[in-house]
Amino acid sequence: MRNLLVGLVIAIVVAVFLLRGDQLIELAETVQHASMIPLLAAVCTQLGKYFSQSYAYTYCFKAVGEHMPPRATLPLVFGTFFMNTIAPSLNLAGTTLVVDDARRRGIEPGKATSAALLMQLTIDSAFMCIMIIAFAVLAVTVGLDPGWFALGLIVLFVVSCMAGLLVLGRMRPQALVRVLTPIESLINRLFVKLKKKPMNPWVEHTVASFSDAAGMIVANPKETARAFGQSIIASCCELACFCLVGIGFGVTSAQPLVCGYVVATLFAMVSITPQGVGVVEAAVTVAFTAFGSTAAAGVAIGLVYRSIVFWMPFLIGAVLIQRTKTFKGEKLTRVEVAAEAGAAAGLSAGGGVAADAVVAGAVAAGASTAAGEVALAPAEAGSGERG
Repeated sequence: MRNLLVGLVIAIVVAVFLLRGDQLIELAETVQHASMIPLLAAVCTQLGKYFSQSYAYTYCFKAVGEHMPPRATLPLVFGTFFMNTIAPSLNLAGTTLVVDDARRRGIEPGKATSAALLMQLTIDSAFMCIMIIAFAVLAVTVGLDPGWFALGLIVLFVVSCMAGLLVLGRMRPQALVRVLTPIESLINRLFVKLKKKPMNPWVEHTVASFSDAAGMIVANPKETARAFGQSIIASCCELACFCLVGIGFGVTSAQPLVCGYVVATLFAMVSITPQGVGVVEAAVTVAFTAFGSTAAAGVAIGLVYRSIVFWMPFLIGAVLIQRTKTFKGEKLTRVEVAAEAGAAAGLSAGGGVAADAVVAGAVAAGASTAAGEVALAPAEAGSGERG
């Protein structure tokens, strides 16, 4: 089975190369016109982002009373990027990978989901802080475009929903049960249409675990603050990466560089394409031309930057995802704890992985749209292989 999974990963990587390989040819031609030292520094700072995120994951798990060392979370950082690229599902595929890997370490799905949700919350909150500062500077200097302000409101909405799930799970667990129950029914109806066996009831057990984990987060504010601090460092590293790429192509003005980074990240978050492929490059070009830079400079910066933040983690993720316990197919540690969690949920041992996929999807999706809920299907189908 592991050999089959490795073969599947290789096939996916080859398919992505065939679909987007033209970017690599353009990249090779574009890099020849840039200064190499800033570009190499950009690669290093972007790698710094991923190491910071691995420590952020560690602190998120500490916040829910569990231990996941950075050497265990670093493959998850790249693995979640890989999964969210090949299976676009509002980040549910990556969340499922985290939950299943943690489950195989004996961590309850509710706690693992809370840690994954807290991690996503710190990432979005850190970017939101940088975005607010950047937009404030733009508003004072050259003015703020209404379209960019509207995109910023989307980020605020997403972060507010995530924070709301944490608060609701802690303060009003029964209200969260009422929110998730229709989602459970929708998923079961979808499974019936797909001629699959409906899932056993999971909402109440999930909310109970989620409520306990949310209480642990509140009881461990230092660990939560440390996770947020690491996410701030990660966002600053990515901002530095974008700025260094711009400097490599001769753009030294702070306004287009900071605004270009904000626009690139926003469109990557809200784009319907995997990781914003194709959309982000166009948005960066528009942003640079708005500040008086040439379209050629915007295209070059967008192409090189996206190659660093897309191709590099994608290829590394294809390798490191095989180091996760999900891909290795290792047996559970702390079997008694996992068995008790499965028994409380009324699940059989064979359905544990699939159930974790639904747990991850339901909690992460919350009151999302039906499209986001339907996206659980491919994530759940693949969870039997890798989470």
